Amino acid sequence: MLFEVWAPEAGRVALHWAGDRSDAPPVELARDPARPGWWRADAPAGDGDRYAFRLDGGPPRPDPRAARLPAGPGGPGAVVEHARFAWRHPWPGRPLPGAVLYELHVGTYTPEGTFDAAAARLGHLADLGVTHVSLMPVCPFPGTHGWGYDGIAPWAVHEPYGGPDGLKRFVDAAHGHGLGVVLDVVHNHLGPSGNHLPEFGPYFTDTHHTPWGAAVNLDAPGSDDVRRYLVGSALGWLRDYRVDGLRLDAVHALHDDRAQHFLAELSAAVDALAAQQRRPLFLIAESDRNDPRTTAPRASGGLGLHAQWNDDFHHALHTALTGESHGYYADFARAPLAALAKTLTGGFFHDGSHSSFRGRRHGAPLDLRATPPHRLLGYAQTHDQIGNRAYGDRLTATLSPGLLACAAALVLCSPFTPMLFMGEEWGARTPWQYFTDHPDPELAEAVRAGRRREFAAQEGGAAHGDGLGADWPDPQDPATRDRCVLDWAEPSAAPHAALLSWYRSLLALRRTHPALTDPDPSRTHVCHDEDARWLLLRRGPVHLAVNLAPSGTATVPLPPSTAPPADARRGTAPAPARNFRAAAGWPHPVLPDDGGVLHLPAESVAVVVEEPPGTLRARAGRT
Repeated sequence: MLFEVWAPEAGRVALHWAGDRSDAPPVELARDPARPGWWRADAPAGDGDRYAFRLDGGPPRPDPRAARLPAGPGGPGAVVEHARFAWRHPWPGRPLPGAVLYELHVGTYTPEGTFDAAAARLGHLADLGVTHVSLMPVCPFPGTHGWGYDGIAPWAVHEPYGGPDGLKRFVDAAHGHGLGVVLDVVHNHLGPSGNHLPEFGPYFTDTHHTPWGAAVNLDAPGSDDVRRYLVGSALGWLRDYRVDGLRLDAVHALHDDRAQHFLAELSAAVDALAAQQRRPLFLIAESDRNDPRTTAPRASGGLGLHAQWNDDFHHALHTALTGESHGYYADFARAPLAALAKTLTGGFFHDGSHSSFRGRRHGAPLDLRATPPHRLLGYAQTHDQIGNRAYGDRLTATLSPGLLACAAALVLCSPFTPMLFMGEEWGARTPWQYFTDHPDPELAEAVRAGRRREFAAQEGGAAHGDGLGADWPDPQDPATRDRCVLDWAEPSAAPHAALLSWYRSLLALRRTHPALTDPDPSRTHVCHDEDARWLLLRRGPVHLAVNLAPSGTATVPLPPSTAPPADARRGTAPAPARNFRAAAGWPHPVLPDDGGVLHLPAESVAVVVEEPPGTLRARAGRT
């Protein structure tokens, strides 16, 4: 078996065995004459054999490209022969257009917190009607439980979750249910605990700085091999684990001044692999820039990514539902329904407008004719938007069932690719709080203090002796993670079962009605009344109306989906009667009156479909 490693500053590299082979003699690596800085050696080894590298006689360090770290970060790697895994389900892939994603954290989706336990619950997601499971990061991180964003080995899989084979079993099971899998990967930084990459080479640079310290080296000397390291990791998830797409964490923190940006290089490599494997593969960016170039084609000077998260839609929806106005919500909260209307029809709210949170103009206009709306992800809740609140409180904690139903309808009938956060579909009462499991006490305390500072800033004060934050959850307390585990008794109990049924109905509607996945932005229209608190979203013949007011009935006129016949426009014939079908409604379906006006109770939603003239009008449920 070939062992190789990039260590450009080393004068000597040796392969040392660990585990059952710890008594075997080390193997000296030789310089690779074809690749400067690389070392290589052939040695007999098989799946599961443990090994490490010693540089210039130093301590044993895990292979930066190890696919398995059985002892966790910093421990020796283990050989993984990917070809040995027996895949059960042939998989042609599942593309992003028409998709609905479901964000899932393996460690809290079930009490066991493993891939196998999560796989046993995939039938729930197939029945729900989503198309892809979006896994939060699964690379090794310190301890047993954590969000995963402080991982240290981008080629490996967290052992407590089930390691490489556990991930493969999960992906295979998902494909067996007809579900694609998206994996969250972190290229903008690595966790500090157990990270020995700087000993091997210039993986980081002081040329740029990030909130986590020195930046990943994408443009300084030695960056060619760092970029290959990250691209190789990304392709490995797609090829060796048969993942369908990657979510790229915080790409705005990838500092790269080279002519070809790292993300353009990565997207080109992924597109080439998709062509080779003859199945759709895609990249979804988390970006704070509101930059159309993120998803613009590479040939047009863009980065060529296939989609990006749209926090502007979330912020507009959140302020409309909750009335919150602190921090980055301030600009959206001034006229939340207008902000929501702008994002539904234009993608970005901040498209060059002034951001009071940033103290400057932010973003650029997005042409939805060139970038179809499905290339933006829309959501009411995510791990970030819940977990970065002091108490990790979901919308369920403050909103009525009616407003939760309105939120679901606006997400699932939007022109964007919808994404749900685990448990949202039944209004889970469990919080989603930030938790860690750092064995290093100094690092644990630094994380604890850092989170308290962030929460104090949200509250507009300081966490000290005045009692502020006395009951904020401690990230290092095991009880914090335990509180976040989903309660699987809830979905079948009241009031959760009714909300779950509502989500299933909306997802079925999205699957069966072409207008809800129509990429043409000209067929999406929004009108609203800020004072009366109602909004109407029209997508072709589908009308979605919400009344967010806490009391009173909203009067919502439904504009015609199509122009009246020519003789009606000339006045030589009466306009034909409009025909509507009640497609969905909370708390019950509602049809418009004979004048095409909906009368919506407080905190309710109605979805009606306008049928072609001459169709017999469905009157069931009319009020």
